[in-house]
Amino acid sequence: MSESRRPLPHDFHPPVAAFTVRSTDFDAGGTLADAQVYSGGNTSPQLSWEDAPEGTLSYAVTCYDPDAPTGSGFWHWTVFDIPAEVTELPEGAGSRDFKGLPEGAVQVRNDYGTRDFGGAAPPPGDGPHRYVFTVYAVDQEKLGPDADATPAVVGFNLRFHALGRAQVIAEYENPGE
Repeated sequence: MSESRRPLPHDFHPPVAAFTVRSTDFDAGGTLADAQVYSGGNTSPQLSWEDAPEGTLSYAVTCYDPDAPTGSGFWHWTVFDIPAEVTELPEGAGSRDFKGLPEGAVQVRNDYGTRDFGGAAPPPGDGPHRYVFTVYAVDQEKLGPDADATPAVVGFNLRFHALGRAQVIAEYENPGE
């Protein structure tokens, strides 16, 4: 991986209000736990957020790796239409059975091709990858796309309907053999 890092997913979006997101499963700027690694637990982390802007009618949560060697990054998780009264997702909410997601939330396919959280899996020896967990405060109860949308289509809609954004970043590296 080159010395300069690829841009973060929001570097080219208009500014919006900032609020706070954190996880009990990793520290901001720290390393993802084995539970969030694809070959480990492949489990979405606990996330909680606060101080979203006034007018928030729903939330969306994404996990994106801008350092994936694809030319377009890698979407690990995309869920939206989370009701405004929900301010936390428990560890494992991104499972395929949807048990940890609130009623009405929509989870779309990740870049693995599954409708769940797909854990970190950078190529061996590719250096540390950043995993950007973002919570969006949305100005609509329903964002618009359905469960067949791609993360890019969801991101397009979020670009125009985000009132605020909170992100927390952790890294993971597969040093190889």
